Amino acid sequence: MTVADPVLIEIVEGTLASVEKEVETAIARTARSPMIRDAHDFRAGIHDARLRKLTGRSYSALVQPIVRDFPIGTMRPGDVFFHNDVYLSEGGIGHLPDLCVTVPVFHEGEVVAFVQAFGHHDDIGGAVPGSMPSDARSVFEEGLMVPPIRLWDQGVPNQAALRIMTRNSRMPDSLAGDLDAECSACLMGARRLTELFDRYGRAAVEACFDAIIGKTTETFRRELLAKIPEGVHVWEDYAEHDGVDEPRLHAQRITLTVDHNAPEPLTIDFTGTSPQAKGPINHAGDYADGVFLKKWLAPILRNLADTPERMAELDVNEGVVPLIKMIFPEKGTLLTPIFPAPTNARTFVILRLLGVLAGALAKATGGRMPADQETIRYTGVHGTDADGVPYLMREVLGGGSGGRWYADGEDTIHVVPDSRNIPVEFAESRWPFRVERLGLAQDSGGPGLFRGGLGYDKHLRMLRDASFMSIADRSILSCWGVNGGHAGRPFLVEIIGEDGTARAMEGLVDAEPVRAGEIVRVRTTGGGGWGSPLDRDPDLVAADVRDGKVSARGASEDYGVVLNPDGTADHAATRRFRAGLPEDTAFFDRGPGFPTLSGGRTEADVDILP
Repeated sequence: MTVADPVLIEIVEGTLASVEKEVETAIARTARSPMIRDAHDFRAGIHDARLRKLTGRSYSALVQPIVRDFPIGTMRPGDVFFHNDVYLSEGGIGHLPDLCVTVPVFHEGEVVAFVQAFGHHDDIGGAVPGSMPSDARSVFEEGLMVPPIRLWDQGVPNQAALRIMTRNSRMPDSLAGDLDAECSACLMGARRLTELFDRYGRAAVEACFDAIIGKTTETFRRELLAKIPEGVHVWEDYAEHDGVDEPRLHAQRITLTVDHNAPEPLTIDFTGTSPQAKGPINHAGDYADGVFLKKWLAPILRNLADTPERMAELDVNEGVVPLIKMIFPEKGTLLTPIFPAPTNARTFVILRLLGVLAGALAKATGGRMPADQETIRYTGVHGTDADGVPYLMREVLGGGSGGRWYADGEDTIHVVPDSRNIPVEFAESRWPFRVERLGLAQDSGGPGLFRGGLGYDKHLRMLRDASFMSIADRSILSCWGVNGGHAGRPFLVEIIGEDGTARAMEGLVDAEPVRAGEIVRVRTTGGGGWGSPLDRDPDLVAADVRDGKVSARGASEDYGVVLNPDGTADHAATRRFRAGLPEDTAFFDRGPGFPTLSGGRTEADVDILP
């Protein structure tokens, strides 16, 4: 074995991060669809010849399905592979709009690595614009399925395949432009990595790959997993609706077993997860031993780091995989759906799993985990412009993150790195509406010693008749608070008429009519609070009121803070007022929506601490 040189390890690690960033920058600058170019709902990844993910800034899809169908020995320079088939992606693709491009990297005629990009594209066919029908009962309604194919053969694009894909899209020019951007960017990234191998040699570079991955394994084992007490810790949370049945609790359960002496110290058992839904909230995660979900969930462990600064330094690459064992229930659950179960709203499940693992760890560590967050949902409008040309405006608005043991949650963040809302100036110049408000949703963050982050409050005034669409959860259930913190406010969409009357929308809707002159108001979720709000510094509450993050009523009702006429906190009056308020005793607070779906219960059995 070649021993990796410490200096070269730093060079290789920095080069990998640079190449990944360069690939993503190239895609952002050359793509055509608003979802890719402006909202940045895409990411790149670099994998070695053993299919291990080397970079840790962002999650990515998997190379396993490509190598399964196209053995490495059959690959040639200039090849580009493509797929979006959920059930043939080994768990790496969650829904059909996520299109994945993979390029092999060659050195001296042999494959030594892979560069991959996948992102959420505007339209790949299916029953509704945007390819995410909220009431789909089958994956066949959701768009064109493409199993792994050789999209470029030694530098020559497969025009027939490209023509089939663009023919099935309502936005063919955007789709073609995005695919060109992604293929070109990944080919560029492959050239950069070939240069790295040419400069230092295959043996030296691959030794660095081993060292990079091994460092992650040992760092997570030593710095993070060691902080989790041995034992069994169980928690669950819920999606609230599937677009077909009436709202109910669709459970995702994790039984976390910690054994520091085991080869795989963490066992995550999903037994107890609800049966697969009729509607599109299923996620096909039980493939390739759950490798995708291991890397998806592992960032939650970083919250166990000694400091926030240290947490930010920890990458999540393939090094986390040997530390986690996953146990899936039999086929036919939300996480083990049977083809052709629909999956386009699978974010309801995989985002919830982040919170379920955080909840189990909160029970295990005495609350040293952030409260809940729900930071992704798809909203938009579609119709025709003044020239009769169809359009689709869709964006992935963020929400507030949960309060933490050391700080408030962040406002309007997104689970996809570097993603953002669509700029107002761009939106108004392209689509027939005005953005009359884009700000923070007051009082949306869960009250706590450390407040939950705030969601968006966005108002669109339609200039032409159109249809509103939404793929969103947490419209009934809230982001839960922990360790005495309160739940945040749920997702809300209202259509406000010119006379001021408002009608609320459900979280899942494909084509709600909106008339010219009406306003679509979208308020995204606030994160849960951490710790009792009666322990929050009154001066911080007063500052939140001055900043418009908390209302004067919220300061009184949620925090027990009495304000002076000048907006400062009256400390003496606050102490007297708080002394007469009841203590927060619940470890978890699921919010007022939970009793609606749970038969009146205010907490689940798993919420009760031993």
